[in-house]
Amino acid sequence: MRLIELSPPGKRIETGTLLFTPEDIIRFARKFDPQPFHVDAEAAKHYVFGGLCASGWHTCAGWMKTFMAYWTAEVARLEAAGLAAPKLGPSAGFKSLQWLKPVYAGDSITYSVTLIESRPLTSRTGTFINLTENDGVNQHGETVIRYEGTVLEFT
Repeated sequence: MRLIELSPPGKRIETGTLLFTPEDIIRFARKFDPQPFHVDAEAAKHYVFGGLCASGWHTCAGWMKTFMAYWTAEVARLEAAGLAAPKLGPSAGFKSLQWLKPVYAGDSITYSVTLIESRPLTSRTGTFINLTENDGVNQHGETVIRYEGTVLEFT
């Protein structure tokens, strides 16, 4: 089965929701993005965002976390139905990454993926490149992150 058969172009699939707690924001930021507005709630009040908010890289990692949980469950579902799940490989990259709104402590972000197109790689028979549009929307319906991604698929 190909990904395009499972998820036709334009079909938006929600992959999951992630709650950004103050503890998670600080833990991630201490390791990967230790700016004051990510690691210190009191100091964050005096920066442009006005409060503790997640690193943009944390919101990206949240997308991957929910996608992997979704995809693991989807593969299990297909295999239980006697179907061969698409064999997805690594990403060939992404572009147009936009952090549109801050993700504050206490925000819940619902992530999604939409297949835009799928085409064969001319350099490798049996390999396809899938272009996706990916986003995250907060509990107020505001898009906080958006980007275009690619994922390789092997037949």
